[in-house]
Amino acid sequence: MPQERFLVTGAMGCLGAWVTKLLLDEGVDVAIFDLSDNDARLRAIIDDNDLARAKRIKADITVRGHVGAAVAGRTHVIHLAALQVPFVRADPAQGAAVNVTGTVNVFEAVREHGVEHLSYASSFAVYGHPRNYDTDVLPAGAARLPDTLYGVYKMANEDTARVFWQDDGVPSIGLRPYTVFGPLRDQGLTSQPTLSIEAAVRGEPYHIEYGGTATYQFAPDVALQFIMAAREGGEGAGVYTLGGDTVSVGDFVSIVHEVTGRSDITIGGGSLPFPGRGDDGPLLARFGVVPHTPLREAIVATAEFFEARL
Repeated sequence: MPQERFLVTGAMGCLGAWVTKLLLDEGVDVAIFDLSDNDARLRAIIDDNDLARAKRIKADITVRGHVGAAVAGRTHVIHLAALQVPFVRADPAQGAAVNVTGTVNVFEAVREHGVEHLSYASSFAVYGHPRNYDTDVLPAGAARLPDTLYGVYKMANEDTARVFWQDDGVPSIGLRPYTVFGPLRDQGLTSQPTLSIEAAVRGEPYHIEYGGTATYQFAPDVALQFIMAAREGGEGAGVYTLGGDTVSVGDFVSIVHEVTGRSDITIGGGSLPFPGRGDDGPLLARFGVVPHTPLREAIVATAEFFEARL
């Protein structure tokens, strides 16, 4: 098998850092691409000697030439660079430049350089408010009715992948995470459950602004799924919803209270603007076994991470 040479875009983010760590742990050749040079998340989970093995590329995902140069010579690409919901809402034009144009740039570079192993981050946000559906578990192929510009842009990413396969034979796999939590998850709409664990470990109160039910996915598990998807290759432009533990925010908080001994995390009314769960059957059918850390075990590991940092 030819030597793997991975490119990870958005490497300074939560999932990007975990993907980088897992690949470095395997001894894989990794190039990390990000406009930011703030590597605090990387250094929180990767020791300096290991991190020194990663090739750093400080570049702009919105600049086609930057992306093309980074993809050249790579065998696998994991595209995670994106602005999250609050940042897209604050600056829609920049959000479109990063999330939409940036993804087009990645697909064009992959086409130009003949890369046949590409995975990219879509999002459960391509679906809309629960009131738009008559079921709590969205079946595969449910209508995409995003209520946020972030979701609109992620839907555009999925359709970009489909057309690049249709017109140019560029294979890809898109993954739709929901509530990613765990060490390093410190920004974005669904970061609040993780921030509540950190606050509890610090002995501070915390208020999660929403209630309802959501599906929780441990960040290292999601990172490993992106690596598996990039290695899968094959044909088509499949997009898969990730499974996980579907519980109410109240039940999540109850586990945090039990694990940390704190009882001052509160939750708001309403819910996230998405249904509680999507059908992960197609993902299981494609990969057979998917990474999954049980919810309580993942919350314990997250609390231990924050305790160690204190």
